[in-house]
Amino acid sequence: MQQIQDQRKKKVLVSCFKQIGRCTVSCILVLLTQFALTLVPHFFPASSLLVQLTLSVVALVFVLGLGRWCRRIVGVYASAPALVFFNLIFIWAVYIFIVRQAIPYFISIVFNIEVTLLILGVCSILSSDPGLVTHGSSDANKLIETKAFGVEAHNEGSALLKRVRYCKSCKAYIKGFDHHCPAFGNCIGQNNYVLFMILLAGFLTTEASYIVCSSQFSRGSQILGGTWFETDLAGSLVVSTMLFSLLQVIWQGVFFTWHLYCICFNIRTDEWINWKKYPEFQFVIQSQPGESFTRVMFKNPYDNGYLQNVKEFLSVNG
Repeated sequence: MQQIQDQRKKKVLVSCFKQIGRCTVSCILVLLTQFALTLVPHFFPASSLLVQLTLSVVALVFVLGLGRWCRRIVGVYASAPALVFFNLIFIWAVYIFIVRQAIPYFISIVFNIEVTLLILGVCSILSSDPGLVTHGSSDANKLIETKAFGVEAHNEGSALLKRVRYCKSCKAYIKGFDHHCPAFGNCIGQNNYVLFMILLAGFLTTEASYIVCSSQFSRGSQILGGTWFETDLAGSLVVSTMLFSLLQVIWQGVFFTWHLYCICFNIRTDEWINWKKYPEFQFVIQSQPGESFTRVMFKNPYDNGYLQNVKEFLSVNG
């Protein structure tokens, strides 16, 4: 009995050390990333925004490659949620210690509230239940019966059960599974899809606010378009974090638009990508006389019109 307890304690300690190691690597990687981005406005202060954005992408790719190389050598890899958290904290610190002095008091309060709510939202989605179908639950038993006997969905409950998908990352079945989100370290499913969309909107709003505030600071300090000697460390930090936020807004905006499309047409990302795996999305066109093959086309059996789809999203996922 004592040996079993010792083994459990050892496993807990090993797990804690692994998490500490991953968080440490993540923090170092964030600092390296932000330092690399700082070099762009420092050495190319007079370059156009497009050139600086391109150079920032190159710097990010370089640091990402360096991180993967270190992972192979050290054997410890970064935590994606920790990367999100530390990047958010870094930008917040730049705002508090540098940018805030040029921003009106009321706007500063609003921005700080935005960041605080964003951090709380990230912590919430990390521990949220995406719609896990646990072993021994009624949903798990129904799922087994449906698979074993080929039961068709005749009511709302069984129809929702048909959209239970398997997540390879979590090795679990998730109701309304959309995708596994590495940035939040969790699956996005029926129970946390609304929270996920709120967080995406929150990131876009906060990052856009920071871009506006940092641009105002830069114009007031005449950093943008300045010479090499005029762009000091503080100015470089402001411009580099603004470029980082702008890149985030670009890809997150595309991602947010995609999920709005999915909501309006009542389809999940996993279903769109892997529709050939799910029979309900397959529409078989019989071959014409003289043809020796049949065609399988995509159809969405869950699309009930924009308004009904959005209503279903809010009622089921809310």
